[in-house]
Amino acid sequence: MEKIAYLGPRGSFTEAAALALLPHAERIACRSIPDTMDAVAEDKVEQAIVPMENAIEGTVNITLDYFIHHQRMNMVAEIDSPIHQHLLIHPTRAEEWQGVKKVYSHPHAIAQCHQFLREYLPDAEISYVNSTAAAAKHVEDHPEENAAAIANDIAAEAYHLQIAQNTINDYDNNRTRFLLLRKDDNSFNHPVISENTTYKTTMMVSLASDFAGALHQVLAAFAWRKINLVKIESRPTKTGLGNYFFLIDVAMKQDDILIPSVTEELRALGCGVHVLGSYPCFQWEELSRVVHQK
Repeated sequence: MEKIAYLGPRGSFTEAAALALLPHAERIACRSIPDTMDAVAEDKVEQAIVPMENAIEGTVNITLDYFIHHQRMNMVAEIDSPIHQHLLIHPTRAEEWQGVKKVYSHPHAIAQCHQFLREYLPDAEISYVNSTAAAAKHVEDHPEENAAAIANDIAAEAYHLQIAQNTINDYDNNRTRFLLLRKDDNSFNHPVISENTTYKTTMMVSLASDFAGALHQVLAAFAWRKINLVKIESRPTKTGLGNYFFLIDVAMKQDDILIPSVTEELRALGCGVHVLGSYPCFQWEELSRVVHQK
């Protein structure tokens, strides 16, 4: 049985994404996002699933930076999942949630619920942990502490907590993109894949030098070929102030003509170009239906 590493402990949003994408794989919980990628590099698992981008808080920088600078591997699939954050408390404090003195969760989850915390728990101390599931586990393990966790309903069930307030995230369209990473670049096979499945190709581009119009030249290589870009983002190269590379998501599967020709044109301009993966993109809802039908 294949193994998949995810940000644990059990009950995290990342585990839910792993279950939807690979329901028959053995799920291995890791303490941090870098640990999940290290598990692949060290051959403890065949693949890892990591959060890459949230609709509210943007890119998960620790994922992207560790991937680029430390554990480069292949992006082989994407799953777009809804994120519903709840306020979880120990059952012994079922009627006392507004008197909570401390709230535990992942930094992104705290940020996603900023208005709720500001309005209902303005005096509560915020404590950051590695994952929402870790927050729920802490509350279960410390019933004497007047604390709450922000996490999902799966964590509430896993750690025997009560949902004091449902869906406390500030925006309804709260979703996260998770990417499946592997060492090999074999195509990802899944029963949901069809002729209607959408694909992305992710490229990393570094400019030859910083001159007027450099980025325009890069974008023009895609534009005149009518290649749609769904995202472009700059990240520091960590070699000095003002040095950046660009992550570009192309709305197409890697082919034999267009993407290779873009790559060659950019290299002719002196740019560094790396294709990080070309992969199918799924919605959590469509994959979960398949899981429940089996």
